[in-house]
Amino acid sequence: MARFQCKCGVTLSNSKAPNDVELTVYTDKEWDDIINQGDFIDPIYIPFPRYDVWRCNSCERIYVFYGNTVVKTYILEQ
Repeated sequence: MARFQCKCGVTLSNSKAPNDVELTVYTDKEWDDIINQGDFIDPIYIPFPRYDVWRCNSCERIYVFYGNTVVKTYILEQ
């Protein structure tokens, strides 16, 4: 569970489950590797994505984390 302050001032948190902040995002290659493990995939063995991706519900900025570090920030164009 973590909290992060968006550049717009809103505090983002993933303490509630489910929540609208934390997104589950896999690259196409990561997902292909997962689904090609066999005929039956137990959901418990699906690994976490390489990056954590959070979306601010107020300004819709997207933050990409690697560990505890923001490595990319995206904002909608006007």
